[in-house]
Parts: sequence; C-alpha cells; structure tokens
Amino acid sequence: QSSRRGGPRPDMVPEIAAAVGFVSSLLRTRGCVSEQQLQVFSGALREALAEHYKHHWFPEKPFKGSGYRCIRINHKMDPIICKAASQIGLSLPQLYQLLPSELTLWVDPYEVSYRIGEDGSICVLYEATATKPVSSYGMLTCKNQMMLGRTSPSKNYIMTVSS
Repeated sequence: QSSRRGGPRPDMVPEIAAAVGFVSSLLRTRGCVSEQQLQVFSGALREALAEHYKHHWFPEKPFKGSGYRCIRINHKMDPIICKAASQIGLSLPQLYQLLPSELTLWVDPYEVSYRIGEDGSICVLYEATATKPVSSYGMLTCKNQMMLGRTSPSKNYIMTVSS
C-alpha cells in the first residue's frame, strides 16, 4: 500500500535511493552541475521513479516487471532521466555529454545493478540482506536474457547466491 502523501512505498525506498544516488553521482563527476541542482534533480528523479514503479513493484516476485523498471540509455536518453534533468534546465545534448552513451540500470526489489557499455560487466549497487524468494532464481530476468543474447559471455560477471 502506498502512503497517502504519494511518496514511494517504504519497500522501494532503498532501491530508488541507490538508483538516484548513482545517476546523480555520474552528473556530479563532470563538475558542470551544482550541488543545489543535483539536489533538485535527485528529488525529481526519486519522485518520477516512485510514480513509475508504483504498480510495477513485486517484492514477492522481484524480477516481475524488471524490463519496465529498467533505466536505459543507448544513444537514446531514458525519458525519466530527461524529465528530472529538465527540472534543472539540463538540455538533451548536455545530458548526452554528462552521462555514458550506453547505460543500463536495473532497479528490482532487493537489488539495484548497472552496466556501462553493451559489453561491460554488471555491477551491483545495492543488495538487500533480506533473503530473496527462492522461486526467482529459475526465472529469466531482463538482465539474464541480455546476458544470454551476447555473442561472448562476460568474463567478469559473477553471480552471487546468498544463503
């Protein structure tokens, strides 16, 4: 159930915070965006993601809706990032200069991970200590389908299974 204030449901908070923090840190490293702008951007992105994920968040089936929640830049800017960036006056060309041209960010219950470049390794930004439902391991996730679709397997992709 979502709160009456329209904020993210409590179970989405750490995942969204990890995703927002990551994108904000990418903008920060280039030094063209002020801290105040970053705070406005982070707030706008947090709200946009919470709204976008509201009916697509299934902690009991973490990979259900993974493709829908995936934030993607592949020579086309993700509309949610565009929307948040417009709040601080960043244009599309500026965004393309500040962010990687190939970025995939998966925001799933209990895990947030990203990949820069189509053949880059997948790095985990956030992983909950709560045990994931066992049923999720056998499923083909958006991420795993992309892994299978590759011509050569990534050498530095390590799958961790917590007991």
